[in-house]
Amino acid sequence: MNPIDLILEPLGYGFMINALATAVTAAGVCAVLSCWLVLIGWSLMGDAVSHAVLPGVVLAYVFSVPFAIGALLFGFLAVALIGAVRDTSRIKEDAAIGIVFSTLFALGLVLISVTPSQTDLGHIIFGNLLGVSKAELIQIVILGVLALGALLLKRKDFTLFAFDATHAHAIGLNPRLLGAALLGLLALTSVVALQAVGVILVVAMLIIPGATAHLLTDRFGRMLLIAPLISVSCAVIGLYVSYYLDTASGGMIVLTQGAVFALVYLFSPTQGLLGRKIVRSLRRDAASSKHEAAAEH
Repeated sequence: MNPIDLILEPLGYGFMINALATAVTAAGVCAVLSCWLVLIGWSLMGDAVSHAVLPGVVLAYVFSVPFAIGALLFGFLAVALIGAVRDTSRIKEDAAIGIVFSTLFALGLVLISVTPSQTDLGHIIFGNLLGVSKAELIQIVILGVLALGALLLKRKDFTLFAFDATHAHAIGLNPRLLGAALLGLLALTSVVALQAVGVILVVAMLIIPGATAHLLTDRFGRMLLIAPLISVSCAVIGLYVSYYLDTASGGMIVLTQGAVFALVYLFSPTQGLLGRKIVRSLRRDAASSKHEAAAEH
């Protein structure tokens, strides 16, 4: 089979086209948001919100409303509860995050166990990328466009908040409001990625692309381009590999992202563990060659 056939064969199935569109949408939006999450240090918050939406999804199924509505409500609830525990007690933010997300996630597991269902609600946890319907795809694209549009529209304010919240306050911005908006977008983005990789792996898509881009550049504007480029490429490659190897599609996408991160971690010219040594060695060789050439003249 030639390379063209390898690319075109999966596209002959409607479920693969829906899966590809869903994966690309989720990967792109998650990657853009991940740039801010990595800079602010909100990796654990991403984990909290992505797990906390589980009971909302189950309750949405029970009351026959779109999954996105229940997930969004519980995403915002998680953010509010974390803030309340942190601000009204001596409990620090990391502990508040752990308490809220683990409790809500456990509630979701309990609800799944007692909810009579003709469908397997377990796909909420592990993802059901190959089972995305056209109606669900439309919902995912709409939510993805809204989240991405808001991130890009307010990117300067969010970036200033990420780098220096004090300066943002000094020029008239409200850091608390910006943080709340970013957390709201985190909840919205978690819903977008939920269908692709499930609750458990959403946090990987929210962190790995930004972390990978951060190792490749020191400029935030470039991060916003590199992260989605890497994430979308990994989504497409991971989906194709899962098709031909008959593996879990969401897991393969995240595994591909992890493999790319590992390569960048090792071989990035400026930040890579081995890349820096290779660059220094090449520079020493170049300097030595110049010195020898000058000595000959």
